[in-house]
Amino acid sequence: MDENAAEHVQQTVTSYDDPDAPWNREYSPEEMASWNDEVIREFRDNGGRVGGDYEGGTLLLLTTTGARSGNQHVVPLSALYRDEVLYVSSFIEDRYPAWYHNAKADPRVTIELGGEKFAATADVLTGPRYDEFAAWALAENPLLAEYQAKVDKPLPLVVLTRDA
Repeated sequence: MDENAAEHVQQTVTSYDDPDAPWNREYSPEEMASWNDEVIREFRDNGGRVGGDYEGGTLLLLTTTGARSGNQHVVPLSALYRDEVLYVSSFIEDRYPAWYHNAKADPRVTIELGGEKFAATADVLTGPRYDEFAAWALAENPLLAEYQAKVDKPLPLVVLTRDA
C-alpha cells in the first residue's frame, strides 16, 4: 500500500477484525457479483480515482489472461510500493485469488494506474525472495500482518515490472 493508501486505511480501519472494514461487511450475492465492475467503471471514468471505501487510496487495475480460459480478466487491487517497486497482494480466504493463478501461468499483464495503461511482467515471488519480501511487507503493513497471523497460507506477493 502506498503511503496515502496506508494512511487512509489506518485512519479508518485500525484492525483487520474491524466490523466497518469493507472485507468484514455483509454483501448480497448480487452486490458481490458486480463489485469489481462498479470499481472498474469508476476507476476508468475518473482517471484512476475512486470513492467510497477506497477513496484516498491508490488502486490499479490488473489485467491477466485466464490460466484455464485464456480470457482477459480485470481486477482492482491496491497499488503497493516498496520504494520504487510496485507489488500487489490480497487477503485470501480458503484459496488464492484467480489473478494470482493467472499471473503464475502467464506473467504478461496489463496495468492501469492513474490515467496510464502499460504492459508489465508479473513476478510471483517464491522461496527466499518471497521470505525476504514478505518479512518486509508484514513489518510495514500492520493490517496485512494481522491477517497473515490468522491464516495458514502465505499471502500472495507479486511484483509488477513495467515492460521496456
